[in-house]
Amino acid sequence: MRIRVAHETTYRYERPAKSIIQTLRLTPRSHDGQHVARWRIDIDQDVRLTVAEDAFGNITHAFTASGSIDTLHVRVEGEVETHDHAGVLHGVIERFPVSLYLRDTDLTTASEQIRGFARQVVPTGEGPLVASHALMEAIHDRVEWNRDARQAAAPIAEVFAGRSGICQDLTHLFIACARELKIPARYISGLLYQPDGEAGSASHTWAETYAEGLGWVGFDPSLQICPTVHHIRVAAGLDYLSAAPVRGAHYGGEGESLEVHFDIGEKTAKRHARGQSQS
Repeated sequence: MRIRVAHETTYRYERPAKSIIQTLRLTPRSHDGQHVARWRIDIDQDVRLTVAEDAFGNITHAFTASGSIDTLHVRVEGEVETHDHAGVLHGVIERFPVSLYLRDTDLTTASEQIRGFARQVVPTGEGPLVASHALMEAIHDRVEWNRDARQAAAPIAEVFAGRSGICQDLTHLFIACARELKIPARYISGLLYQPDGEAGSASHTWAETYAEGLGWVGFDPSLQICPTVHHIRVAAGLDYLSAAPVRGAHYGGEGESLEVHFDIGEKTAKRHARGQSQS
């Protein structure tokens, strides 16, 4: 499937900002499951985009905008050819040993209740592939996916107890459970094309776990599927903070507001899907 992507993030300030610094992880890399045919990032300020790679091999763009800034637009356009590999990942840059992805972070530290849940869901002796499928199904059944783009992420203990969370929360919960079972797991940020989906097309997150002899395999607990041709993989990390699409700071600029708009569709199709950002 050839997916056409256009999305724009707009920052507005009631009192203009004097400077804005951002690091963007908005550019996907090609691998066996996807080929990036073209990709472009535009900023509507007089800035220089510095391209680099972070520690995980994600493509980053950094910039600093200075002056009296009341609005800032970050626009991304591109096309990606996707292929169905049943969630199995090959051909990606690997900078760290698999064992790194057993490390807990502040966002993925499991409570005693979550640890018990993981051990109850997966019987002793099951391999990582079977265990990951079982965790994905159990988390999807227990925690309702909140599709409200304005909803903020929450600590996974609250998500588990409240049985509701955005896709970022479900991904963190899945990773915490996998690591409790000594299964290496990592966080993926990307894009999701849903031509007929309830939530529309938007940014999205899912997880990958490692199975010896097979490699990394993707699991999307929000949708209860392994990633398909509708998923575009953009960045990977231990959790959201190391794979966030945008991170930065501003000096001045009181009353900041944020809008994200998506226009994603098949290249060969006239029909396209519009949506809001999903966190």
